[in-house]
Amino acid sequence: MGLVHIELFATLDLVGQAPGGPDEDPAGFPFGGWQAPLLQEVTGAQIAAAYEGTDALLLGRRTYDIFAGYWPHQKGGPDNEIADLFNRVPKYVASRGKPDLPWAASTQLGPDLADAVREIRDRHEHVKVVGSLDLVQSLLREKLFDRLDLWVHPIVLGVGKKVFDGGAVPTNVTLLAPPVASPNGTVYLRYGLAGGTPATGDMSAPDRGLTNES
Repeated sequence: MGLVHIELFATLDLVGQAPGGPDEDPAGFPFGGWQAPLLQEVTGAQIAAAYEGTDALLLGRRTYDIFAGYWPHQKGGPDNEIADLFNRVPKYVASRGKPDLPWAASTQLGPDLADAVREIRDRHEHVKVVGSLDLVQSLLREKLFDRLDLWVHPIVLGVGKKVFDGGAVPTNVTLLAPPVASPNGTVYLRYGLAGGTPATGDMSAPDRGLTNES
């Protein structure tokens, strides 16, 4: 069975809305394109490396429309391997409507998200979910993911759709690699889905060494 990887860019307060540009999600959000001033060569290399081995994309409708209007018109080659990758691999689109899917190798998912994701896992080894916060929240809620790559950027917006808005259930994850910080303070975190649900404890228990006894 293949793996579903979620790739997300977020602020320190975990806002993930419209990082790419002011027109990405213009409905009342004043900070569209917040990621652009924070991109660095180090971060770009991390993102490129994260897509190595990708053999399918899983996208929400809005992200698909943005990508379909951009990537097919980009020249590929050694300096733009992501364009070659995105244009080559199958694209699976989650949508409740009947969207036009002009980008080559694009397919709409069936109405049952869980069944559709299982079918994609059987067909591909590494499926990447890019952006698509509404879709991501559904995947998080149903635990239909295996890896979470999160780039946390050193800004606080205070408004905007957050990564876990409406999509969080008690979940354990495990750190797959040491965190990596870029010179500007962007931190790259790689997590894998772990079993069970978060445990609880008592920090004042004697074996914790946190009692007030002298």
